[in-house]
Amino acid sequence: MKKWLKSVIPTPKAIHENRWIGLFGKLLHDPNLWHLNRRSVAGAFAVGLFVMYLPPVAQSILAAALAIFLRVNLPISAALVWVTNPVTSPPMYYFAYWLGCQFLGIPAVGFDFHFWLDWHNWLDILIPLLIGCLVCGAVCSLLGYLTIQILWRWKLVRQINKRKERYRAMAESRLKTPSSNRQT
Repeated sequence: MKKWLKSVIPTPKAIHENRWIGLFGKLLHDPNLWHLNRRSVAGAFAVGLFVMYLPPVAQSILAAALAIFLRVNLPISAALVWVTNPVTSPPMYYFAYWLGCQFLGIPAVGFDFHFWLDWHNWLDILIPLLIGCLVCGAVCSLLGYLTIQILWRWKLVRQINKRKERYRAMAESRLKTPSSNRQT
């Protein structure tokens, strides 16, 4: 998992050269922002998955700011907000709007293309959308954090068990070798 993450996340140099995230200047020199450990990666997933559900205004900058504040992996946090893209946004935000309407007890407007294009209607949907986005972001954040924690722990336990088996096999092979072959 760690090798794969290292291959897909941007390098510190690429982050420093990014004109928007580079605005954080010396704050980017904190080594905790670049570590790939269970705490940092799980926290980065929580930040990235929460911010991805917020309205798409400067999501990467907000994710970077939260990653710096919480001292979690910056590249993963900033990259995860890109789950929200022109293909995934309509169903994600419509679901968030629908969920917000359910919380407020108001009827949700169907997915009528002309209704959604008319900006006069946006004020009517703003509050349910924001509530739904916060709820969806919090749930995704929690699920992402717990999933990474569980997967990381599971992989660690597997590695430890494999190492124990390898040591046990080496010890058994030493015991089984005849004493005449051993040097005294």
